[in-house]
Amino acid sequence: MASVPSLASTVQQRLADALSAALPEAGSADPLLRRSDRADFQANGILALAKKLKGNPRELAAKVVESLPADDVLREIEVSGPGFLNITISDKAITGTLAARAADDRLGVPFAEGTGTTVIDYAQPNVAKEMHVGHLRSAVIGDAMVRILEFTGEKVVRRHHIGDWGTQFGMLIQFLIEHPHELDHKDEAAVSGEEAMSNLNRLYKTSRALFDSDEEFKERARRRVVDLQSGDEETLALWQRFVDESKIYFYSVFNKLDMEIRDPDVVGESGYNHMLDETCRILEESGVAVRSEGALCVFFDDVKGPDGNPVPLIVRKSNGGYGYAATDLSAIRDRVQNLGADSLIYVVDARQSLHFKMVFETARRAGWLNDKVKAVQLAFGTVLGKDGKPFKTREGETVRLVDLLDEAIERASAVVREKAQDLSEEEIAERGAQVGIGAVKYADLSTSAARDYKFDLDQMVSLNGDTSVYLQYAYARIQSILRKAGDAKPQAHAEIGLAPSERALGLHIDRFGETVEEAASSYEPHKLAAYLYQLASLYTTFYSECPVLKADTPAHVENRLFLCDLTARTLHEGMALLGIGTPARL
Repeated sequence: MASVPSLASTVQQRLADALSAALPEAGSADPLLRRSDRADFQANGILALAKKLKGNPRELAAKVVESLPADDVLREIEVSGPGFLNITISDKAITGTLAARAADDRLGVPFAEGTGTTVIDYAQPNVAKEMHVGHLRSAVIGDAMVRILEFTGEKVVRRHHIGDWGTQFGMLIQFLIEHPHELDHKDEAAVSGEEAMSNLNRLYKTSRALFDSDEEFKERARRRVVDLQSGDEETLALWQRFVDESKIYFYSVFNKLDMEIRDPDVVGESGYNHMLDETCRILEESGVAVRSEGALCVFFDDVKGPDGNPVPLIVRKSNGGYGYAATDLSAIRDRVQNLGADSLIYVVDARQSLHFKMVFETARRAGWLNDKVKAVQLAFGTVLGKDGKPFKTREGETVRLVDLLDEAIERASAVVREKAQDLSEEEIAERGAQVGIGAVKYADLSTSAARDYKFDLDQMVSLNGDTSVYLQYAYARIQSILRKAGDAKPQAHAEIGLAPSERALGLHIDRFGETVEEAASSYEPHKLAAYLYQLASLYTTFYSECPVLKADTPAHVENRLFLCDLTARTLHEGMALLGIGTPARL
């Protein structure tokens, strides 16, 4: 692969060199380059430098311009205002850089420097419980971050910390012992996610009703919890049946979301049971945790309750039971010591921020996290209904995730059917799923994760505005032009001058690598979504202003086809990093 420096980085380097040449006393100064609406770029660094050297900024700016070599990258540089530099790139440099990108499988995007191992904890459903709309964001955001980081060359270990342990299993297992056929299947070979979930739902509701009304059953269920925790074989085998049944359901939902969830990556709460004891012992012996009223606790100066008293992180309860903290701390030990992680990312609801702040601080005090190993919570906001309140059904219940996805696919299929000219029913169904699931993911990913967002299907599957459907149609339109091009092939012609909308599109395509790097390093996939929307918008302007197949000369046709093709490849690659498909025909 050939890494292609972006035009911005090339200009940045030229200016930095010119600054050093014109003002050796400045050392290595930053030209502070940014995009500008007056020219292609503006450099503002000379103002600060003039202040530091007590010189006249306009005179300094003129000196820097004189030190810039004459070459074919910079077309025009003007000193404006108090000493800004307005910089215009040559058309030849734009086309040449894009041609180098087009020649590379990765569009010239380099691998990041200093990559390491990141463990991402995301998509954490609970065993024997239905996934609802609240589970959507962790899965979608986590999956996009996995793809983006892997693209930059990071080694990513996925972890799905499913809720597969706790006192409710005593009730479920005891009920299954007394009603052994409750999890039987109609056909072992073809168990659907829907069938698995309805089995679990029915069993959960019936056992819960019995637990609440029958004291003797309640007592048997409580004894069963003790059997489970002490590792009784028969009890563990039945517990495993609940986990396996739930996985059939989980995988069917993730499959619908077009996400790959692999079995070895599913390490639930139970996966850390063997470490809990030792975690508590290390914390107590090192003085990080202390006993308070019989419980093992960690205290913090800045965490106090409404009464002004400190609120501790409880690692082990006074009755000897372990809380979430013991499991989460053991998971950190495992991820750092056994998986060799440099970075831990937790894609978890913002409402759990205090818990994770305390857990991370405890792990720092214990030495598991330090300057070389960091942990961050990629906290996300709540999914709201159109009314701006937390998303519920008319009956006030949480919305089943499967229902939501099915409705999105149904709406999208209607949009595809209306537009489709030559698609079979099978193709409409396939495109409907790509468009519907893409719409749900994009609506989530185009909002900053920390913000709440409104779940509005009408808006999501709209062809206008900032939606994935708009991006998918831009991609499909380009494919249609490329199919119609006949003998004309996409080819860059560096000697051809560019129209303003071609320049704007070309400069934006060139920023793809920088945008991916930014989204990866700050864990903000919405930056990539914003870039792609801008790309599709600039393409739309170019398409309306510059005839492609009817351009003036064959060379112009080829050059515009080249711009179309590279736009499509960039859209395809960028959407794939968000986990969204790009159908070639819509």
